[in-house]
Amino acid sequence: MSLPQESVGWLGRFRHALAESPPLIWSFLYFFCLLSGYYVLRPVREAMGASSDVTAVFPPAMIAFFAEHGVALGHFTLQVLFTGTFLIMLLLQPAYGFLVSRYPRRVFLPVVYGFFIATLLVFYGMFRWQVPGRGMAFFLWLAVFNLFAVAVFWSFMADVFSSDQARACYGYIGAAGTIGALVGPVLVRVLVGQLGVGNMMLISAGFLAACVVCIFKLRGWAVKREQERGLVSGEVPMGGDVLGGLKLIAREPVLRWLAVLVLMGVGVGTMLYNEQAAIVRRTFTNPADSAQFYANIDLAVNGLTLLLQLTLTRLLLSRFGIAPGLLVPGFAIVIGYAALAASPLPLLVAVVQVVTRTGEFALAKPARETIYTRVGRQWRYKAGAAIDTVIYRGGDLSFGWIYKALSGLGSRAVFIAGLFLAMGMTAGAWRLLRAAERLPSGGDAQTGDAAVRRARAGT
Repeated sequence: MSLPQESVGWLGRFRHALAESPPLIWSFLYFFCLLSGYYVLRPVREAMGASSDVTAVFPPAMIAFFAEHGVALGHFTLQVLFTGTFLIMLLLQPAYGFLVSRYPRRVFLPVVYGFFIATLLVFYGMFRWQVPGRGMAFFLWLAVFNLFAVAVFWSFMADVFSSDQARACYGYIGAAGTIGALVGPVLVRVLVGQLGVGNMMLISAGFLAACVVCIFKLRGWAVKREQERGLVSGEVPMGGDVLGGLKLIAREPVLRWLAVLVLMGVGVGTMLYNEQAAIVRRTFTNPADSAQFYANIDLAVNGLTLLLQLTLTRLLLSRFGIAPGLLVPGFAIVIGYAALAASPLPLLVAVVQVVTRTGEFALAKPARETIYTRVGRQWRYKAGAAIDTVIYRGGDLSFGWIYKALSGLGSRAVFIAGLFLAMGMTAGAWRLLRAAERLPSGGDAQTGDAAVRRARAGT
């Protein structure tokens, strides 16, 4: 006779979850490898974004063009990089929509990861031979990788797990990613000084190759779940418009409020990110020192995130649903920005950065992704990806330039604006909860049509 789950530790609950849901172990490994690979690269990107060596970041022709027009690119590094990222997202969104519309899951998932592995080999050469402009190319590429690869992961998880299983398992899957996010910065700290930045690309490529293996292992469980519940198969192309995701966001209340929540969250994060980058630029002149500083921030964020995921995330999602996961981070960020507006100390910026990212990874992200298990594949593969790419990077672009305008007024002005964004984020979370109440409460929607009708009924 097994002990009640409340009487065992998190390890016992994890073993129980594995017994209840066999695909959990492969999902666990998949997310671990994905975020390990990403966090090997993230400190390199941050160092490039904060670099004072403009020739390492931008191509010489671009530097010369702006210099002829009286603009020093070094003064607008992050703003230019975020603008370029958004433009790339606009170009790639139709391409991604075409891929998921015209090809089955067994094709487009390996293709996405295969593309990123191949381009990592290109960046290996660029960093090894110090190609000018490598910083901009890598910054833009990693933004695309982060959003598309992670968006595809969570969409695939919604194929594998039902809504009830997601509430029980997503905390553990998130913890796997957090462990990977801890391993990545450790590898950078230990190896980058000995192997150089270029070889970090090869290490990351190895992690992504392991992700492809996990995809093939999990595919069978996704097919089985679809067959058992009479869902539309992911083994055939889903069809539809290549811009269908953006159209769904414009039409459906749940997706609109998801987009608002993400947009406000991006604004909060961008204000902090830019202020932190300004501090790093003033403090460090060596890219390796900058990379190690960002690695330390990542370690703090991911250590606290892992603690919450193993002790709190599953409890909140299983017992109370998604409301605490969406509202608690919002309230915490409001308090943090209020403190920064009152006393904009550099150390407090780092503390609020840790709190903001921890709340997103440990609570808000798993809660948002649980919503996608209750709707159809068009919503999660197309609309979900559009929110995580075009909306997300549009926010990066907009708030990056807003920060630039406000930074001339001082840190306090930046943080007062961030406080209003944090309040908007919390209000968006509340409206999303109200809209999500009209979705199917358990089980799954066959095609998403049932969810659409119910969501519209209350508008």
